[in-house]
Amino acid sequence: MAAVKQNCSALAYADASLKSDKDAVLAAVTQDGSALYYADASLKSDKDVVLAAVKQDGSALAYADASFKSDKDAVLAAVTQNGWVLDYAGASFKSDKDVVLAAVTQKRDAVRYLTDARLRTDPHILAAVTSAASEINGH
Repeated sequence: MAAVKQNCSALAYADASLKSDKDAVLAAVTQDGSALYYADASLKSDKDVVLAAVKQDGSALAYADASFKSDKDAVLAAVTQNGWVLDYAGASFKSDKDVVLAAVTQKRDAVRYLTDARLRTDPHILAAVTSAASEINGH
C-alpha cells in the first residue's frame, strides 16, 4: 500500500489482493486516474473509485465498467476534466446540453462529437466554444 501511495504506477505490478483493495486503488487513481486500468474489475464498477479516477483524468472513463458510460455523474466529471471524453461517452450524452456544455468549455473541439444539431446552434454552447477559442488566441 505504501508503494502505491508513493507511486501510483506500482499498482500495475501489485499483487491481486492490492488491486482489489479499495483504499489502495483510491490512493492510486487520485494520483493518476489511468491507474484504474490495473484495478480489479470489482473496483472498476465502484462509483467512488471511478469518480475519483475520472476527476483526476477524464480519459479513465475508458477503463471503468461500461455502465459508467451511461452514468451522468461519471460522464460529467470526465468531460469536465477532459472534453475529448465526449467521444466515447454514451450516445445520449452527445445530445445532453449539460454534458456537452462541460465538454466544450473544457475542450472546444469536443463540439465535433455532438449528435444533436440543435446544440450546434445553442447560444450557450456557441458562447463556450467562442470563449475557449478567444482564450486560445489570447484575446
